[in-house]
Amino acid sequence: MTPLCGISDIRRFFYRNTVPTYFISATCFNLLGMDEWVRNFKYINHIDCFDGAHPNVITPSVKTDRVFNSIEEINNWMLENKEVADYIQSRGPGRAVFLFFDERSEQLCKELNLELCFPPAKLREEVDNKVTGTRIGDEAGVPSVPNTLAQVKSFKDLLKAADKAGLGTDWVIQTAFGDSGHTTFFVKSKDDYAKHAEEIEKEPEVKIMKRIRPRGSALEACVTRHGTIVGPLMTELVGFPELTPYRGGWCGNEVFAGAFSREIRDKARKMTFQYGEALHKRGYRGYFEVDFLNDLDSGEVYLGEVNPRITGASSMTNLAAFAHADAPLFLFHLLEFSNVDFELDVEQLNTRWADPSNIDSWSQLVIKHTKDTVEYITHAPRSGVWEIRPDGQAEFVRVQTHRRTVQEDSRGFFLRFAGAGDYFYEGADLGILVTPGRFMTDDFQLNNRAKRWITAIRGQYRARPLAGAESDQAERVAEVAGFKFL
Repeated sequence: MTPLCGISDIRRFFYRNTVPTYFISATCFNLLGMDEWVRNFKYINHIDCFDGAHPNVITPSVKTDRVFNSIEEINNWMLENKEVADYIQSRGPGRAVFLFFDERSEQLCKELNLELCFPPAKLREEVDNKVTGTRIGDEAGVPSVPNTLAQVKSFKDLLKAADKAGLGTDWVIQTAFGDSGHTTFFVKSKDDYAKHAEEIEKEPEVKIMKRIRPRGSALEACVTRHGTIVGPLMTELVGFPELTPYRGGWCGNEVFAGAFSREIRDKARKMTFQYGEALHKRGYRGYFEVDFLNDLDSGEVYLGEVNPRITGASSMTNLAAFAHADAPLFLFHLLEFSNVDFELDVEQLNTRWADPSNIDSWSQLVIKHTKDTVEYITHAPRSGVWEIRPDGQAEFVRVQTHRRTVQEDSRGFFLRFAGAGDYFYEGADLGILVTPGRFMTDDFQLNNRAKRWITAIRGQYRARPLAGAESDQAERVAEVAGFKFL
């Protein structure tokens, strides 16, 4: 086959794609809109966010009351489901992409004649380890917040390690795995330590960081044979109590060129490229995301953590203006696993994507149940386009499968996760709201528009106290629902 030469050939290749390609995950959120770029692209999901209205979402018709401990468990259950397996096999050999997968997922893909389009689970787990990720950053010349990596079995051990590394007396401690809402601990006293001692002391090694005044940002990229392609730098919304009960929990993003100086954007892009090249040397290829911490006191840009996968910010990256002008970042990921030769000027593409004029302004809010209550949901808003009325109430406009037709800042696209028959519990993901424009002020606080939208969407939910056997099921769900959903 003649090599693909440049963007137009790559776009045409996927427009004519004949290989069944599946995004297998709890929801379709992370790759919304990708079916418009890749022919024969389907979503196999546990939750039908669109109640049957999305033409390319497939969910098992027979549900289960099993309580899952992870996204990997959900994905493996779906791949083992006879209805799903029969559907996949009826369409012939294909490709599978995941948010999360494990070695069992790899085996199931082989049995279903699916090529898993990601590096091996073992390599992904190695990169996803926050301790290992810090070491890779050091190798790549990408600095982290002043830190030390150590085993901690007591508060005395913590004091000793922090003193040796010159980290002061106010720290942020991270375990190797888990999301920031559950596995990032803020410690500056023995009492603080005692609250998290069990989680910290069971780890063979933790990351102990000097506490800084950070501003979070995120950037997605893709390692290809021709170099690392780097997307735009996004702000991160973290820990807002209106959205999440978790102090360090991610709860949204903004794509806004003016949020950072050119110096910071360029530095973050360079660091991401360097990190991508270090991953390539380890055999990694494809999509990854880097969280950065901008020190508001020193002006330094530090590596936060690396996610070797698509993420909750991926829909923002892949539906941005620069992506529509060229191609979504995820297309280059698929290209790496499509067994086709291609030529691409990565440096030229990165230069174009770094131009602020190619970055439009969008924001998303991840709305969680923030109260320490467990209730049965009796009514939930539909996925689609909503509008804020002058009285502050939200009104459903129409079904839509992603944000494409939302243009006014009084309108937003809401993707519902928790529906009627599900449960409210602390930290439960209710849904994602995406609109044009900003959701934060210039000093990075939630603006009034964001607060109005949060109130309006929450106002669409109805719930009642639990009754009878519901209590046992709800408690089981709430007990294990701490795994990363997005």
